[in-house]
Amino acid sequence: MSLFRGKKILLGISGGIAAYKTPELVRAFIKQGAEVRVLMTPSSKDFVTPLTLATVSQNPVYSSLIAEDHDNPTWNNHVELALWADYFLIAPATSNTLSSMAQARCNNIVLAAYLSSKCPVFVAPAMDLDMFSHPANQKNLTILLKNNVIVLPTEEGFLASGLEGKGRMPEPEDILTHMENHISKTLPLFGKKVVITAGPTYEPIDPVRFIGNNSSGKMGLELAKRAAELGARVILISGPSAINIADNSIDLVSVVTADQMFENAKLHFNDADIFIASAAVADFKPEASYLQKIKKGTGFNKINLVPTPDILAYLGSIKKNQFLLGFALETENELENAKEKLKKKNLDAIVLNSLNDEHAGFGGDQNKITYIQSNQAPLSFELKSKTEVAFDIFVQILKTYEKLY
Repeated sequence: MSLFRGKKILLGISGGIAAYKTPELVRAFIKQGAEVRVLMTPSSKDFVTPLTLATVSQNPVYSSLIAEDHDNPTWNNHVELALWADYFLIAPATSNTLSSMAQARCNNIVLAAYLSSKCPVFVAPAMDLDMFSHPANQKNLTILLKNNVIVLPTEEGFLASGLEGKGRMPEPEDILTHMENHISKTLPLFGKKVVITAGPTYEPIDPVRFIGNNSSGKMGLELAKRAAELGARVILISGPSAINIADNSIDLVSVVTADQMFENAKLHFNDADIFIASAAVADFKPEASYLQKIKKGTGFNKINLVPTPDILAYLGSIKKNQFLLGFALETENELENAKEKLKKKNLDAIVLNSLNDEHAGFGGDQNKITYIQSNQAPLSFELKSKTEVAFDIFVQILKTYEKLY
């Protein structure tokens, strides 16, 4: 899942030829789920138009500190824009802009926003190779690094001067990759492995019939997305569902039966840091599965059932340093049953769902949970989207995980 999903990106554009790449840069951020607002230096408008950038960003573009509104001057509030942003990127960052940033000069809205910003600031230098390597420019970059500005690497290639060498601004997708690589290292689950089970299991009766349930896998998917946003490498072990993963930080392992889920859970548990068992695993399976479809009129009227593996109990019995979170779906004596499961299966925490809550549970896009830990009062949440529920769950996990591990 993109680290830019739901993030606010402030893009500052200075007057270099590489500014022609910025509409595609804006589109790349938006494609990853970000909201983008654009600031321009006056000279940058020689290379790309505010109208183009306003169209692709779907937001107003600001290129001056003062704007005219029906012949009346108004202030473009650079302070508000700077504080709005989660990340501030200046691309291209010309020699003049880098020098002004290093010396705290303020003569345009991009520089004013930079000097007012509190979020991480990235710059993508872009200039001719001799300009880039000049000691004065290198000194300015060193000053910016000391001021916690993140300087993205330049690329080598053909330059506007006709020369070939170092100084090119990276392509838009490469800029996003460089930023993500830096951001991920600051996230609380960077370098951690999170394993999540999701969806139902189907226990075959014959080739066309099975014992299963209505779990959609949506809750597990949202948990996987949130873990990836927090920097983790995620293994999502999912039973049959319509889950579609388009994120290289989430590895989808598709299974059908409880036995298959059990084998994959064991495979990934030993080196997991956090294991979340959100799957609705069938408790029973047919003692025997028929190789051919059972026909009507054959006298068949009985299915002998046997228990499926208790995945959570097994993992709790071998748990070492893993944080182990289970789910409980109850219809009566909900808190008591969930607390008993928490203790009996040696869990660090358990999430209680109730089928008695309207619009929550299987198949829907919302859920209402209670988060339970030993020796702590249960924490109940209102009905929310499963995306928001995943956020709430990881807030609680991190509070405990950071203390214990």
